[in-house]
Amino acid sequence: MFRSPVLPVVALLCAFGTPAVYAEQLSVQVLSATVKDQKIESANVIVQKNGARSVQTTTDVQGHAGLVSEFADDANALIIVKKPGYSDLVAKCPCAGMTYALSPVMQSLDGMRIVLTWGAKPSDLDSHLVYPGGNIYFGKKVGPDANLDVDNTQSYGPETITVERKHAGQTYVYAVHDYSDRGRQFTTALSNSQAKIHVYVGESLVRTYYVPTGKQGNLWTVFRITGEGEFQDINTLSGVTVDDPADVLGQIDHYSDEHTMVVAANQVIDEASARTLNAQGERAYHAGDLNGAIDAVRRAVDADPNYGQAYSNLGLFYQKAGRSAEAIWAARKAIALASGATAATVRASSFYNIGRLYEDAGDLQQALDNYQSAKQSKANPVYDKAIERVRTKQAH
Repeated sequence: MFRSPVLPVVALLCAFGTPAVYAEQLSVQVLSATVKDQKIESANVIVQKNGARSVQTTTDVQGHAGLVSEFADDANALIIVKKPGYSDLVAKCPCAGMTYALSPVMQSLDGMRIVLTWGAKPSDLDSHLVYPGGNIYFGKKVGPDANLDVDNTQSYGPETITVERKHAGQTYVYAVHDYSDRGRQFTTALSNSQAKIHVYVGESLVRTYYVPTGKQGNLWTVFRITGEGEFQDINTLSGVTVDDPADVLGQIDHYSDEHTMVVAANQVIDEASARTLNAQGERAYHAGDLNGAIDAVRRAVDADPNYGQAYSNLGLFYQKAGRSAEAIWAARKAIALASGATAATVRASSFYNIGRLYEDAGDLQQALDNYQSAKQSKANPVYDKAIERVRTKQAH
């Protein structure tokens, strides 16, 4: 793949003898996440940092974008890539010289897209998705309602798995295998790869994972999705030796048993920031700024992935915005995290909201299952009426 070079650092001299600010030429390429080597033209690329003016440009016909920014490789800066018809992409810098892949908006309420990108080394990282009846990787690209869209063996990515429809009651486990270093259990190449995972639901980027740094291992087990649809972070590096890449299944299949407890490793939690952002989102919502509310609370759950109230808010905000798939994803996490005196109410209302979304989409069995779960969580005549209504629809 052609990659435009990172240009030399240039000095921008301010007037009146102000000290020079050193800015770097940032060069990135934007590709399709689902069509191999397809360049994305006219995508808007923005680099921003709190307290600094953002800079932006658009990609050319080769998907390249170049702009000058003094914080292009600042770990506190973000790169944002947007184009109509695609989900917005947001990632932490350093970002110079990297490839970013845009995911077309998904329509299924139970669909999901997992996009892996990384740096120059190692050259070949492989995505693996394990679930009942499926072991999706480069040697088996198609499984029940899921497929490997793009396989990349020459650095940067993307490597993309799309789940067209997650099967209710089934557990999914996703991992990244360093194929280039498959015989080196104690390698640090994967940890140093700048690998990142973007997970998309509906039209939104809902989860981002960054490879743990300073660790040994050639297998990064990233997350599990439970039978009830809850994302559970694992985020662990381990060392394995496999002669056949299909054998990676045997290294992660034990996570398919939900009795195997998982606790996210290498996770930095900032509870104070999460609560500040959640409050900011609530204020934006009450002020009528729905997009601002979603953005703030999305950042809150990034700061603290165990913040149940933020997920509950996020589900409501997505629902109000008409983004049903995302609302279901957030509500399921709110159900899993519900605790304390309000737990039964949170679970019941969340199940009911999920049921309404499925009923509106015409999926009556999923609607009924969720209404019944709402009733089991907490009795309410509203849930009884919903169950009766759906059963009447099914009878006709």
